[in-house]
Amino acid sequence: MLVTRRRCHTRAVSPPTRHLLRLPTLLLLGCGSSSPGSAADAARAAGSDAGAPRSDGPAGPRFSFFVTSYRAIARLSGGAQGFGGDLRFGETGPGAGLRGADKLCATIAESAMPGAGAKPWRAFRSASGADGGQPVHAIDRIGAGPWYDRLGRVVALTKDDLLHDRPSSADPAIVNDLPNEEGVPNRTPDPGAGPADNHHMLTGTNGRGQLFGANATCLDWTSARGDLATEGRPRVGLSFPRGGPAGGAGGNPGGSSAVSWIDALIESGCAPGVVLVPTPPGPPPPGTVSVGSGGGYGGFYCFSLVP
Repeated sequence: MLVTRRRCHTRAVSPPTRHLLRLPTLLLLGCGSSSPGSAADAARAAGSDAGAPRSDGPAGPRFSFFVTSYRAIARLSGGAQGFGGDLRFGETGPGAGLRGADKLCATIAESAMPGAGAKPWRAFRSASGADGGQPVHAIDRIGAGPWYDRLGRVVALTKDDLLHDRPSSADPAIVNDLPNEEGVPNRTPDPGAGPADNHHMLTGTNGRGQLFGANATCLDWTSARGDLATEGRPRVGLSFPRGGPAGGAGGNPGGSSAVSWIDALIESGCAPGVVLVPTPPGPPPPGTVSVGSGGGYGGFYCFSLVP
């Protein structure tokens, strides 16, 4: 397996197609290119609509939470390295990073379930107000709950349930491996290819769901240069605990945790970059400045204000 470890900026590649390399064959650390796995195809092949019981409400299927899959990030960014810390997605002006991330959530939701994109989707991200505004806390952006995944399984019933290492009321099938927009556990987006080490999710947020710090948001999700002096290093949570299932759904509401879905560690930097295979423990090599260096691709969580 080829491992590349050099610092560089993202470069354009052809948008991914639906017949692509399986995820665990790919390791990109801040530069390089490859093709993303076909998570949506894998989900349909596995019969995602025939999985866990659906929980449909009077307004349609209850679908109000997902982890943005690598396939979706690569497709919408137009490159295998993803967006990095810049989530403006065509938005401009104050708050563009949050608005762009919200638009990405809606776009991905629509691709997974036609009609779902009309819901009021919000990215679970905090911002410092560096553009002259007030700090924004992720927990205040997402409504009151409850939230359900693509298959109608409970992710959390209330905000308080979210403020644990793992959501305390989540369905046992997903509590330790939060699912992507297709309802597929994020650790194995392509069931035929085995697990991927893709658990780092950008939040900029502490264990209370509030802004971790002004230097933990890639300039409020508008920058992806990999300049540590100006951009800082983003705070990330874990869509699944790296060492396996967490010891319990409850946890440490006040601080960081090695298994926390919100607040686990500081990533290397804000540049685009992808790592989908296990990496050695410890700090990344010097000069590593990407959002994916510890195992990820710059993914994030999306919540709808309504089920």
